[in-house]
Amino acid sequence: MASFDELPALTAAERLAGLFADTVGADARSVILHGSLSAGDFRAGSSDIDLLIVIEGGLSDAQSTVLERLVRQADIGSAAGIDLHVVTAEIASAPNRTPALELHIGRYDRSSTGFEVERRVAASPDLPVELSMARADGRALKGAPPREVIAPVPADWIVDRGRHWLRAWRSLTDDTENAALMVLTACRIWRFAVENVHCSKAQAARWALDRDPSLTAVRQVVQQYEQDPTVDVGERGIAHLLDTVLQETAPTWRLAGPASVQHSGADNS
Repeated sequence: MASFDELPALTAAERLAGLFADTVGADARSVILHGSLSAGDFRAGSSDIDLLIVIEGGLSDAQSTVLERLVRQADIGSAAGIDLHVVTAEIASAPNRTPALELHIGRYDRSSTGFEVERRVAASPDLPVELSMARADGRALKGAPPREVIAPVPADWIVDRGRHWLRAWRSLTDDTENAALMVLTACRIWRFAVENVHCSKAQAARWALDRDPSLTAVRQVVQQYEQDPTVDVGERGIAHLLDTVLQETAPTWRLAGPASVQHSGADNS
């Protein structure tokens, strides 16, 4: 059962899923809700609605325009934004490291990014991570279940892409707006590399602190989320976390594990 905070966002997601499916028509294989609203880590005012549409064939320009309008005009309840990806069934059933993406629409009401649209992206190196998480934790609001339309993504691809972002963020430790995102995502990358498990941001933070209680940046972000939004996240602490995760996720340090994502439902309660 959805919590009081989740219910307005969940209602918005279900309404959008119906509108999206109507826009795409018979070509819509599945509209999948994933991310925090599906994984049990939704936080009113800070979490987005994450949706993935799997379609037969491609989107027309007219369909893309309608989807963009729907996202712009949507009442998103208690969510902070919408993150929509559209991918073909062919790509979802056989992903590669840099698959093509039909459409990405991001609406971020509480971020300086604001609104962004990408159409017909020939190579999207972050899409395999999106597909992997949707397959592991997503649920279909319309159409087929995620595991029927999305194939497993090799774990090494997920970890390698995560390490790419860890290295990029190493020079952005003064980015206060995105400090929490960097810290929590680093924790998720770390846990996935060790255990091949996708988990929520809060679960990843607790896991990282159990593993290394000295990670001050993680502790500060948890305080931000749970107690005081004004808590600062120190640059040195972020740098230390990023360096730690880069070391712990290096190929020679990784624990042996299956080649594809494994997920336990208990990890998203």
